[in-house]
Amino acid sequence: MMFKYPEDRLPVAIILVISCIDFCLYFLINNLWVFAIYWAVMIVPKGKICAWNHHHQHTHTFRNTALNRVLEFFYALHSGVTTNLWLLHHVLGHHVNYMDQRKDESRWKRKNSTQMGELEYTFNVAGTAYYRGYQVGKSHPKIQKEFLIFSFLTLLIVIALVAYKPVAGLFLFVLPMILGLHLTSWATYEHHAGLDTDNSFEASNNNLHPFFNLVTGNLGYHTAHHYKQWLHWSKLPELHKVIEDKIPSQLIKSAWF
Repeated sequence: MMFKYPEDRLPVAIILVISCIDFCLYFLINNLWVFAIYWAVMIVPKGKICAWNHHHQHTHTFRNTALNRVLEFFYALHSGVTTNLWLLHHVLGHHVNYMDQRKDESRWKRKNSTQMGELEYTFNVAGTAYYRGYQVGKSHPKIQKEFLIFSFLTLLIVIALVAYKPVAGLFLFVLPMILGLHLTSWATYEHHAGLDTDNSFEASNNNLHPFFNLVTGNLGYHTAHHYKQWLHWSKLPELHKVIEDKIPSQLIKSAWF
């Protein structure tokens, strides 16, 4: 079996279908308005792909490394996050430091210890993502090396795509990558912002709405995710039930977004 978990088959299939549509439009269409409308329509769907890229960085989708690298390339085109960037920045960085705002790679506090607003946080995290990921990589040289190699290869391919068809390359790849990185950063603001604590059960906001968790792969079960970050996304609701009595009720909501 190629997949480590069968639950990944459908989301990966949907994501790869979207990638196929992108490349079909790239090679077959030469209309600015088609590209612009498609980009606008796909902002939300491609924004949700960022959540699945996040899950992949915690638990690789395929048993085969080469297949994982190929999938990460397509994830990068949708989310702006290349191979191992979130592994360094998020898994080995944020998950270790999220209760220490002096170190957290996704910190929501300013240097003067006041809380950032959503936009400030979004641009701060997105703008420093590659630098902070690289810095974490100094303690993980093998992972850092892969991050640098595949980020460079992705950059070269994107440059070639834009050079060959500038308008198509801009709307189908460059803009989604830039926006995807910022949407990813923006979406993480509500996970921890304002929760200044050293108790892991009080350090994350949770969203139990079924639709939200359907499209994000149970990312709403955020306390459970931090409690066992290597646990596959499909198992998070079960873990949440085990630890729910330890989570303050005000940190659990059921809104659809």
